[in-house]
Amino acid sequence: MRLIFKVMSALVLFASGLVAANAEQPTLKAAVLKVGTVNWELDTIKHFGLDKANGFNLEVTGMAGNAATRVALLAGEADVAVADWIWVARQRAEGRDVVFIPYSKSVGSLMVGKNSSATTLEDLKGKKIGIAGGPVDKSWLILRAYAQQKYGFDLKAETEQVFGAPPLIFKTALQGETDGAINFWHFSAKMGSRGMKPLISVISAAKELGLDPDMPLLGYVVSGKLARENPTLVAGLATASRAAKEKLRTDDEAWNRLRPKMRADKDADFAALKAGFIDGIPGPGPVDPTAASKILEVMARLGGEKLVGKATKLPDGVFVNLGN
Repeated sequence: MRLIFKVMSALVLFASGLVAANAEQPTLKAAVLKVGTVNWELDTIKHFGLDKANGFNLEVTGMAGNAATRVALLAGEADVAVADWIWVARQRAEGRDVVFIPYSKSVGSLMVGKNSSATTLEDLKGKKIGIAGGPVDKSWLILRAYAQQKYGFDLKAETEQVFGAPPLIFKTALQGETDGAINFWHFSAKMGSRGMKPLISVISAAKELGLDPDMPLLGYVVSGKLARENPTLVAGLATASRAAKEKLRTDDEAWNRLRPKMRADKDADFAALKAGFIDGIPGPGPVDPTAASKILEVMARLGGEKLVGKATKLPDGVFVNLGN
């Protein structure tokens, strides 16, 4: 009986130690779109225990829209959201203390039908273009700047624009109701797998404008206070993110596990989405603020206050330098 008691006591102490170890790890609450591609990475982090391996417990809440995720972050109801760094620059210019950790450099293309005769943006004069993201969509603004520089015309003035949600732009483009379409990268990837072709990529247009095509547009956004007071925790998030990307870059089985979540019943869609995600993995190292300033100048000139708010120049402290 004495031996049994000792064994039971040891098990209780061991279990208590496990609970205490887990309790010591802080929880990071992420508010993201329910169907956003970031869920592929976050699910990978959770499944392979990359959060706990890096000192935190990741808790993911899916939300209906981007606006809701950002409200949750600013209200302190979430620790992490996903947004582009231009939004972060705008918030900092307006006095809100948020910072950006690079997540993805994926951008789309202006896609046209497989039988389209268009070979340059000039061929779309007088045509109809479907655009996801609204009049201040970043890809649309870059393509407008490129058309002005390369061909000397205003793409906005010379075409008819139809703005809508990404699934609607995807559907109308495939049905031939628009002559061209600009959509989020994963919808562009599926357009390509279904026969549409890129007229010009946003990356190519950015290069022509002298902008850095490797600039990561999307990132994890956290409060500046969290980054200052718990840099190890924020670094842990960044390290887990990069570890998940490396897993997805090198392990086909990790993708096969995710496929049911990707809405990719067709093999061509699955391959295109996988390739697009991997192509969008940003390189290591800090974001170049000089390159970011050039992009912000273009966004401010064409998108105006509706897009950048008071951020007419890059505020200090937008990017977290984690050295990873």
